[in-house]
Amino acid sequence: MQGKIIKGIAGFYYVHVREAGIFECRAKGIFRKEKIKPLAGDNVEIDIISQKEQTGNIIRILPRNNALVRPAVANVDQALVIFAVDKPKPNFNLLDRFLIMMEQQQVETVICFNKQDLAKEEELHRLRQMYESCGYRILFASAVNRQGLDQLFQVLDQKTTTVAGPSGVGKSSLINLLQPKAAMETGAISEKIERGRHTTRHSQLIYIQDRTYMIDTPGFSSLDLTGIEAQELKDYFREFGEYEPCCRFQGCSHVKEPDCGVKQALEEGKISLSRYENYTILYEELKNRKKY
Repeated sequence: MQGKIIKGIAGFYYVHVREAGIFECRAKGIFRKEKIKPLAGDNVEIDIISQKEQTGNIIRILPRNNALVRPAVANVDQALVIFAVDKPKPNFNLLDRFLIMMEQQQVETVICFNKQDLAKEEELHRLRQMYESCGYRILFASAVNRQGLDQLFQVLDQKTTTVAGPSGVGKSSLINLLQPKAAMETGAISEKIERGRHTTRHSQLIYIQDRTYMIDTPGFSSLDLTGIEAQELKDYFREFGEYEPCCRFQGCSHVKEPDCGVKQALEEGKISLSRYENYTILYEELKNRKKY
């Protein structure tokens, strides 16, 4: 029998088998021996132990289309990253870190700003300009007012989407609206620090409709850019590519070199100042990172 892993907790894997329900399974020892870890999103073959109690063993992981390291999920078509326009205010450095991680793993990302009811039109326009100019698709939504759901359904349709974002931005509330049966716990935001509790503790796959799944992942408050060298960072800022041929020096880092095409584009307003500032902060961070 074949199914899809929707969640893994403490050595147990919950496998959704179409028209048969969810089976609690263990993974065969051969996976540990071969150092293969089943992931949420994996298509698997299982042996049934008890049909009545819906238990079984995973005996085979079917070939993966891809497997992400962070978040650790498999067979993903795209990522949807959710931030709030306010309460909490968007942390653009954190957003850019996530976009870099997805660029590194070659996963297309859609950005959704929730709580659009809390912002004026000028602020929404600024957010759209900042990231649409980089080539990202931008959506606005309000879980409170049930706005933007049709657009979200269109983006998700017929795809497996990993959904991520910081705690407190309303990610679980939006998921509940998209699939009420998900029965997600929604976390209250601390008024003092404007940051929500981590309400999702494990990556889990949620069935929306035919061939449409979301993989909800734990909320994050920081992201470490492992596996990236300082000189590679520019390759993950997709808007730089258009202007790099105008750089005087080949391999220009776009930080201190003279006659830099990227810095010229920045002066002309063609590149977001916020994005460029985050680039220089991350560049210095990677450059000064100790190597062990």
